[in-house]
Amino acid sequence: MHGPVQHCSLDLKGGVMPETFIGLDIAKDHIDVGIRPGDETWQVTNTPEGIAHLATRLEEVAPVCIVLEASGGYEHEAAAVLGAASLPVAVVNARQVRDFAKATGQLAKTDRLDALILARFADVVRPEIRPVLEGEAEELRTLLVRRTQVMHMLTAEKNRLKQAGHAVRPHIEAHIAYLEGQKADLDRELGGRIKTSPLWREKDDLLQSIKGIGEVCSRTLLGALPELGTLSHKQIAALVGVAPFARDSGTLRGKRTIWGGRKKVRHALYMAAVCAATHNPVIAAFYQRLLARGKPKKVALTACMHKLLLICNALLRSRTRWNPSHQTPVAA
Repeated sequence: MHGPVQHCSLDLKGGVMPETFIGLDIAKDHIDVGIRPGDETWQVTNTPEGIAHLATRLEEVAPVCIVLEASGGYEHEAAAVLGAASLPVAVVNARQVRDFAKATGQLAKTDRLDALILARFADVVRPEIRPVLEGEAEELRTLLVRRTQVMHMLTAEKNRLKQAGHAVRPHIEAHIAYLEGQKADLDRELGGRIKTSPLWREKDDLLQSIKGIGEVCSRTLLGALPELGTLSHKQIAALVGVAPFARDSGTLRGKRTIWGGRKKVRHALYMAAVCAATHNPVIAAFYQRLLARGKPKKVALTACMHKLLLICNALLRSRTRWNPSHQTPVAA
């Protein structure tokens, strides 16, 4: 059995140079760097100074691909700085890398080994380089994260209020009022940032032209899915996690599930699909057809999420508003 093909390029002296792939294992305080070929590793601090040093060294290496996992936000600054330096950065789903490590027999786990397996993943899988969040998109994403946190606190406090005694009810009610004010302030901030940017305003207008896509869903898509309108339908569906994957194993046949991707985007699309299944004539008709075929409501709504996402992707790509009387170039 033949091994993997070694890709090479020519240096300035006419010699053959193997292509270089980088894996970055990012923790709160440090970043482990793995380089392939050679299995060299080194470490920098996850600080502005450390990341700047990392960018300088990687510019000298000129890698074909730099892979890092989405790691709860610790990767944002590194991805942005490396992307701004025109380095080829791909932020990948952690589950993909774990599955790849298991498939290759890599069961041990240390920061150094994780960096090397990421470099190997970059070499073998060659993930597509995703566009890095621009400054405006990053600020929008941060505001959306805070809005989600406030919404979670509101839900928790409202649940507590149902069981609260008379002594603590005024305190909980006061906190709920404060959180409602915070939510209103964040909504105004989000709206203001979109309105002051011609690019965001145009995209927001295109997305909200689709019945079922409201302000929250549109802003979530803009902030948490900057790739929208730049990828193919299959790629964007897989990125979000609404592309059904086969799970034919043992007694299971014909089962399809969705997993991975961007949970926040899927949640926003689900709420939009619930609305669109009633008020958007195209989505409503699609939803009813699926129910008539015997599909469970949850499966039908997931299909509506998928269809809505493809419509959004097509509109941003073509920069045209939604018109239900025209045939939208997406698969049903």
